Amino acid sequence: MPLTRPWGPDVTDIRVVAVTVRDAEGGEGHGFSWTPSIGGAAVKALLDEDVIPAAIGRPADPSIWIDLWRHVHEAGGGGITTIALAGLDLALWDLRARRSGCSVTDLIGRRHTRLPAYGSGVNLHYTLDELVAQAERWVAAGFGAIKMKVGSADLARDLERVAAVRAVLGPERRLLVDANQRWDLATATTAIEALAAYDIGWIEEPLRADDLAGYRELASRLEPLGVPIAAGENLHTVHRFRDFLDAGALQVVQPNIVRVGGITPFREIADLARERGVELAPHLLPELSAQLAYTLPETVWIEDVEDAGFGALGALVAATGVSVADGVVSGGPSLGLGMQFA
Repeated sequence: MPLTRPWGPDVTDIRVVAVTVRDAEGGEGHGFSWTPSIGGAAVKALLDEDVIPAAIGRPADPSIWIDLWRHVHEAGGGGITTIALAGLDLALWDLRARRSGCSVTDLIGRRHTRLPAYGSGVNLHYTLDELVAQAERWVAAGFGAIKMKVGSADLARDLERVAAVRAVLGPERRLLVDANQRWDLATATTAIEALAAYDIGWIEEPLRADDLAGYRELASRLEPLGVPIAAGENLHTVHRFRDFLDAGALQVVQPNIVRVGGITPFREIADLARERGVELAPHLLPELSAQLAYTLPETVWIEDVEDAGFGALGALVAATGVSVADGVVSGGPSLGLGMQFA
């Protein structure tokens, strides 16, 4: 699916593998695996060659997730394997809800009908004028928080851009910044110390996602500044999230429902975040993330990347009913996940 607003010169589209499950009674469920530009063909191959053959004949229920994860684990505990498993897991949850005649949200147990959303942009390549115009659109749309990219080769450019966006937002809105793994420890320390002057709500992925020791040290250095560290879009299992939380390395966890393997492992990660008292902020996919966030006891913020929703890209057979207006996400399907791709 071509992106209306490319996320950079190397990310101009997203890849979706649509998954349909049929049970012995003729029931049908729809799910999907997803990845930006890289790895879509590998995900499909893993589904075709390893996940589907192992799933045939098993109960048509999400409870088979752990056995299938063990089955594909030799190809990696997370990453391509969990992204592939997500397609099946989502389809099984959709099937289960359809059997019950309700949405996945109501099947699990609805606790919210509305949640706050934040405007998000993959915008490091935008000019300053384009960035300011985007921030102004978000303010006009009623968002109480926005997220922008940092990580320029020149820190002065980042500071100029953050200052400009803060000026648009004013003091009352939350400003989140995302470095997308662009810094090393020394650079991150220097940059965040400077950015803290603009009252940033969190610094996201300041280091390579794999660098647990680096995150632990950075958290220690940032503690006097009170700047929370957020990460998780590139962590793929509850075990890895637990490692980071045990190390005191994160204050905000950001699981991507597809990258962690679907709804089944996402719920386990959400439980872990609650147990540890850290903020949960699902990564991307608002049409899916909102449906799961409605079931959580706490209020979480939903990320809405400008012009990147499946509905906005014209990718779905029918709208999910999930909508963002006045900085709030609400609505959803009446049956299943409501996410069938055209």
